Amino acid sequence: MRVTIFGASGLLGQALMREWTGDDVAGLSVEDVDIRDAANVREVVEKNQPDWIVLAAAYTDVDGCESNQELAFAVNRDGAVNVAEAAKRVSTKVLFLSSDYVFDGTKTSPYEIDDVRNPQSIYGRSKAEAEVRLLEVLPQCCIVRTAWMFGMGGKCFPHTILKLAASRPALDVVNDQRGCPTYSLDLARAIIQLCRKGATGIVHITNAGHCSWFELAHEIVKSAGLATEVWPVSTERMARPAPRPAYSVLSARSLQPYGIAMPNWQDALRRYLQERRS
Repeated sequence: MRVTIFGASGLLGQALMREWTGDDVAGLSVEDVDIRDAANVREVVEKNQPDWIVLAAAYTDVDGCESNQELAFAVNRDGAVNVAEAAKRVSTKVLFLSSDYVFDGTKTSPYEIDDVRNPQSIYGRSKAEAEVRLLEVLPQCCIVRTAWMFGMGGKCFPHTILKLAASRPALDVVNDQRGCPTYSLDLARAIIQLCRKGATGIVHITNAGHCSWFELAHEIVKSAGLATEVWPVSTERMARPAPRPAYSVLSARSLQPYGIAMPNWQDALRRYLQERRS
C-alpha cells in the first residue's frame, strides 16, 4: 500500500512516520507542500499516486486561530478541500484529522459521531466546516476526531507542565474542562489499522477514560516524581482568547466495528514519560 502523509513534521505526523512499517510511506512537511496551494497539492498527489492520504497538516494554535481567522480557514478548511479534490482526481482514499472542538461541550455524556456540530471557537469552526466540505467532495472519506493529543517531538500539555514544574513550587490548572488525553503513538497505531481496514465515515479515537486538565496535570507531576503542588482553578480565572468545551469526552463506540481498543490514558502517560526519560 502506498501512503502519503501531509503534516509529517507534527506530533502525529512524526508518530505515524515512526510506527508505519510494511508499506510505502511518504511523509510531507509544510516545507514540502503548502496545502493552501491547490496546484502544488495536485502535483504532489498525482506524482505519488497513493492508495491513502493521511491529512494531519493543520493550524492547531487554538488561541492563535482567534486572531488569525483567515489563516485558520485557509489551512484547516480550504487546505483540506484542496487535498480531497486532488485525491478524488486519482481515486485516492483520504483520512482527515479533526477535533473534539467541533462540539460545544454542553453534553454530560460522551459525544457520539452523529452528535450535532456546534463549534464555539474559530479553530473548531474551521475543523467542522472542513468535515462538511470533505464529505461533500469524498463521501467515502474517513474523518478521525481526536482530542488532547500529547507526544514526543513538539509542544504538548505534559511537556509544558513538566517544564513549569521544574521551576515552580505550585501550578494552577483548570478543573472544569473534561476530555480524553490521547498519546500520539496510540493514535498513530489506530490510524494505521483504520487505513488497512478501509475505514470510511467518522471515527472517534482517544485513549480510554477521561479527566480534567487538573487531574491530568496532577498525574503528570506525581508520575514524574516531582514535589510541585497542583491546584484546581476555574476556566474563568484562567481566561484564554478561544473558548474551550467544558466537556468534550468522545465515545469510543465508533472504533468497535474495526476491532480497535485503545489503552487508558494513565497507561499512555506512563509510556510517554518513559519515552522522555529514555
